[in-house]
Amino acid sequence: MKGQIWETRPLECWNLAKEIRRSYDGAIAGKDKVLGQGMSSFTLDWASAFPAIRVVEDNPVGAMMAAQDEPFARKARLASEVRGWGREICGYHNNCWGAQFLGHTSDGNPFPEREFTVPFPCVCDSHIKRGQQCRDYKPIARWTNDFTMYIGERDEKREEAMLDHRNYNTLKMLNEMEIVFGQKLDDEMIYDMAKSYTNIGDIRSEIAYYMTFKPTPLTVKDMYSFFQLRPSPKMGPDVLAKFWESLRDEVKWRVENKIAAVGTERFRWLEAHPPPWHYLKYYRYMEQYGAVCLGSQYANLRELLIEPDGSYEVRSYTEPAFSADMELTTREDAVRFMTTPDARSPRHWKIEEYIEPYKLNDMMKIYNCDGALLGLWRAGVGCTLTRKEQAIRLREEGYSVMVYEGSQPGDRVDLDEKRLLEQLDTWMESLGFRKFED
Repeated sequence: MKGQIWETRPLECWNLAKEIRRSYDGAIAGKDKVLGQGMSSFTLDWASAFPAIRVVEDNPVGAMMAAQDEPFARKARLASEVRGWGREICGYHNNCWGAQFLGHTSDGNPFPEREFTVPFPCVCDSHIKRGQQCRDYKPIARWTNDFTMYIGERDEKREEAMLDHRNYNTLKMLNEMEIVFGQKLDDEMIYDMAKSYTNIGDIRSEIAYYMTFKPTPLTVKDMYSFFQLRPSPKMGPDVLAKFWESLRDEVKWRVENKIAAVGTERFRWLEAHPPPWHYLKYYRYMEQYGAVCLGSQYANLRELLIEPDGSYEVRSYTEPAFSADMELTTREDAVRFMTTPDARSPRHWKIEEYIEPYKLNDMMKIYNCDGALLGLWRAGVGCTLTRKEQAIRLREEGYSVMVYEGSQPGDRVDLDEKRLLEQLDTWMESLGFRKFED
């Protein structure tokens, strides 16, 4: 390869990752399963602890629709839009809702209709709408929770009450699901998954640490292939832990032997939140300049802490009150574990510090980045919240920042792909870089 500086080679754990994904996809299929749409991606796959309940998430499903079959995704969004769901709604949801309206998936198979919905609460407004649409389409059971957040000075007593409220809602949901579906939740499985979740979180922190080295052993595009891997009844949490251990050991070896993810690496950049899933080629396009993307908040690369003296360390994924060796003996223990380390635990923000939870400036330092690419998505406030303020702060610290616009990562309608590439050319050339083939 022209301009190659570092040795490269394929990852050896790809096959295991594919096997886990196939197992998970198979686990949610079948007429003997009670299929729901709900909150399992960001904590434990708690539904697996019910004998015949399976949960799918609109976020990864909608993203894969955009990435794998954009013509079908566009038909799906049109089917959703003509029913009144406009383009201000998250593209992930519109993709899935449209497939539901059409009655089939991109491969022609009947759409797997949801029998219940548990939309997770989030700062991204449209998340809760996904539950409304499923319920309006068909009379099904619906459970939900609250996104507990407040603005102002920190109040620990207030947070404790908010956390108790969230835990109560989750316990109530699990107890009611046992009654409605006539199934008993396997609490022991929840305990095992909680322990595995803690272990995997710590391993991912180590992988994030190895990505700080030059050359980086992984790119964010690699991470996006892995970060949604979850256990299934066919393949439990131990197999998933084995995969993450294998990936950690491999990236450690790659760091020690200077094996790069991108052999031409000479410019490192971060982005904020998800990419346009239908147009991931822009990662490869940037590699023509020797530019490699290290990640984003969305790719779960926040597991490093930066200290006041500029040093940083790998942190445990769980909160201090919930250590990896904590004993889970009751369902209440498990629910509290699921709530606290998750992104949807109580938050407090001062208005002037609103962008601090994302720590993009710290990530730039930790990953030794030179610039940032920030998307302004018109649908889904959680994907754009404080984005312009982040750009200002990054520029104040001397980083080069490029901003581009689009509908939403799962919706290509308003993304001008040609203009995006022209912007990338202008950005890189303004920094003194040229493509290696030019």
